[in-house]
Amino acid sequence: MTVGRNVRFWRMAKGLSQQELAKRLRVTFQQVQKYETGANRVGTGRLVKIAAVLGVPIAALFEGTSAADPSRKLLALVSDSRSFRLAHAFAAIENTTFRLTLVALVEKLAASVPQEKRRRRRR
Repeated sequence: MTVGRNVRFWRMAKGLSQQELAKRLRVTFQQVQKYETGANRVGTGRLVKIAAVLGVPIAALFEGTSAADPSRKLLALVSDSRSFRLAHAFAAIENTTFRLTLVALVEKLAASVPQEKRRRRRR
């Protein structure tokens, strides 16, 4: 599942749709969806091809696969398309004051959601 999440992360980072990646891999976009969600395993040969298409080292697709790897949670977060969009938009803000204000706003919003509801939504 982590490998699929990484495929999704790198695909989105490169600005490719599932359809575009599928076309380059010569598979259906449904197959790419299955790889990304962990419904289907990705074979070694296909991993090599995915890494080549995405222009990343194969090792990048295995980031966070160890339970002890601290990047695991971060990769899970940024592989969500909404989080990715938020991070991308945040990176475009150059004004430090605006950035700090935005961070404070998001932290306040997050704090207003009861802990129990936050846990349920993550599943």
